[in-house]
Amino acid sequence: MVNVSIARRYARAILDVAAEGNRTDAVAEQLNAFADVVGQSPELSDVLLNPAYSRAQRSSVVEAVLKALPVTAEPALANALRLLVDRNRLGYLPDIARLYRDMADARAGRVRGQVTSAAPLSPDAVTRLQQSLQQLTQRNVVLETRVDPALLGGVSAQVGGTLYDGTLRTQLEEMRRQLK
Repeated sequence: MVNVSIARRYARAILDVAAEGNRTDAVAEQLNAFADVVGQSPELSDVLLNPAYSRAQRSSVVEAVLKALPVTAEPALANALRLLVDRNRLGYLPDIARLYRDMADARAGRVRGQVTSAAPLSPDAVTRLQQSLQQLTQRNVVLETRVDPALLGGVSAQVGGTLYDGTLRTQLEEMRRQLK
């Protein structure tokens, strides 16, 4: 619980600074990219999280990773990462990135969802599904797609805390219950 409250404070502070310059989404993308790079490299994680490395070493690694990002890092993000290094809080980076994204979505009136299907969906089908979910939720829906070959057919969509299950398995189960 302590980890989440610390991460929430940092995420909120980054969001407040990013919102001043209308750079909320850009900071979110870069923060997620940075967290992904650190999470996917055990060596990089070791340097950034291991207290055996000095603060100066960790700081120079963070600066190098920021320069390696495909776009110039937003000042709000760069300053926040420097602060995390100074305060030895880089271990909270995954939670900060997740909470920041959630807070930025809430501020923008967005909700994230995940669509699972038996086969890959065409971009047109994803767009239609997204529009339908936006009408149901009365919010802007950002969808991620996932393929699960274990599904017999149909689509299941989770938006926020609501599951819209249109899979063939669920429909067959419903028919079986009705026939009993």
